Amino acid sequence: MNGKLLIYSVLPRLMGRDDTELIRGGSIRTNGCGKMADFTPELLNEIRRMGFTHVWFIGLIEHASTTPYPEIGVEANPQCIVKGRAGSPYAVRDYFDIDPDLACCPANRMKEFEALVHRVHDAGMRFVMDFIPNHVARCYRSDVRPKDIPELGADDDTRRAFSPQNNFYYFPGEALQLPNDNHGWYELPALATGNDCFRAKVSGDDWYEAVKLNYGVDYLGGGQMYFQPIPNTWHRMLEILCYWSARGVDGFRCDMVEMVPPAFWQWAIPQVKARHPDVVFIAEIYQPSAYRAYVEAGFDYLYDKTATYDTLRRVLCHHAPAYSIGDARYINEGLHERMISFLENHDEQRVASDFFCGDAFAARPAMAYIALNGSGPLMIYFAQTLGERGMDTEGFSGCDGRTTIFDYWHLDKWRRYPDRLTDEEKRLHDFYRRLLGVAHRERTVSEGGYYDLMFAQKERSQGITDRVHLFVRHCSGEWLLVAANYSAAELLIGIYFPPEFFEAVCMPVNVPLRQTDLFSNEGSVVALTPYAPYQIRMDAHNIRIIRFILQE
Repeated sequence: MNGKLLIYSVLPRLMGRDDTELIRGGSIRTNGCGKMADFTPELLNEIRRMGFTHVWFIGLIEHASTTPYPEIGVEANPQCIVKGRAGSPYAVRDYFDIDPDLACCPANRMKEFEALVHRVHDAGMRFVMDFIPNHVARCYRSDVRPKDIPELGADDDTRRAFSPQNNFYYFPGEALQLPNDNHGWYELPALATGNDCFRAKVSGDDWYEAVKLNYGVDYLGGGQMYFQPIPNTWHRMLEILCYWSARGVDGFRCDMVEMVPPAFWQWAIPQVKARHPDVVFIAEIYQPSAYRAYVEAGFDYLYDKTATYDTLRRVLCHHAPAYSIGDARYINEGLHERMISFLENHDEQRVASDFFCGDAFAARPAMAYIALNGSGPLMIYFAQTLGERGMDTEGFSGCDGRTTIFDYWHLDKWRRYPDRLTDEEKRLHDFYRRLLGVAHRERTVSEGGYYDLMFAQKERSQGITDRVHLFVRHCSGEWLLVAANYSAAELLIGIYFPPEFFEAVCMPVNVPLRQTDLFSNEGSVVALTPYAPYQIRMDAHNIRIIRFILQE
């Protein structure tokens, strides 16, 4: 697929459209649940028309839950090892199965999944799902795995705290102690907890619902690595990746990859790609010092949180000047095309929440940077384009500015989309549609170079404050000026283009250029020169995107 990747991430459980009156901490019976069938051809075509190339479906794999399905042999799990009523999508209960909550007919859940894959492909997009390699639910048991694949932990020597061929880590002779009580769950020997908690007694801050998988690293033995012969867990995880790739999955968003040794990925990814060359691997990763190791291990794309997301959040919250955005680029030097940019995801607070901007429109300047600063992928979280605030008190999560991943819930804005949106919601959605259109179609964005104009503005600019950010994308006789106003005031600014700019971007000095505002489509002829500032007016918390080409 050519051009810039635009990824739409969505938690299907929350995508229901009915108007059920929601109950805090409610069950699937009281609050309902979104289904795979809710992603109709019409909805998927609308997502594609926005410019998206990939859809990442969160929580498809069967995970621990308090909801039983006796008709298919799925029992409710004890509340003491489940977060919320619905459970965490990252506490996998069966790597080879689809969560029955998401199926109209649970017995046909795999057929409904395959139909969803086909609908995504028919809409001209690619299908991405989670791969959770570091941990599984405490209640893990696969009842639909292929017969030739052993169950995880079935051949483990539970008398040993560590063995390279065990799938889990154990505490022989010690029973698990959960943070509240162990009602309904007894674990002896206790297993190490998913967040690298190597003790039998776990706290409420630990990932107490999950157990750590063993990739041949003896964490309690000084971190010694035993990779020859290949650890048993490596083979089991490769089987899972190949299982889903064979069912039409085009990509894996891999959870917490830094908790799994790079050596595993370097071994597994080439084997998957040998069978399915177009499958992409996306790494959730947070340590810049580890970026290159995981790229070299085979990952196509990495999360850009530490540099871009964290910097933009500081700027939006007035904790840093806008010119610090340019400094953040150096963290990812040489890897820009590999970095996935985002302003929201399922782990982060919504930009419109009281814990972040408090106003979805205030985030427009940051979105312009994320969408247009490089050729790397852009990720949008569902309902972000509608200004979802994440201020519901859903249940386990509470009111924390995030959209719950643990509860049965629906989003009001999504239930009203597209026919019952307010004028403000329509205006914000239209902004995203236009911005993504520029990111998707403009050659300067997908192929061009980047020039930071901020260094030249300090002494020569007029009306530019530390709340304005400027950069230019350029490619073969086209130039795209992106100006972003992070302030709450309307500004008239004069942009200084230094002599070295014209040389660097191969733009002739003081010759007629056709300029077009890509949002308003208004055009005129101008000439840029280092001897006079280029003046533009900018609305509060807004952007200008202006394309220049040589006037014929």
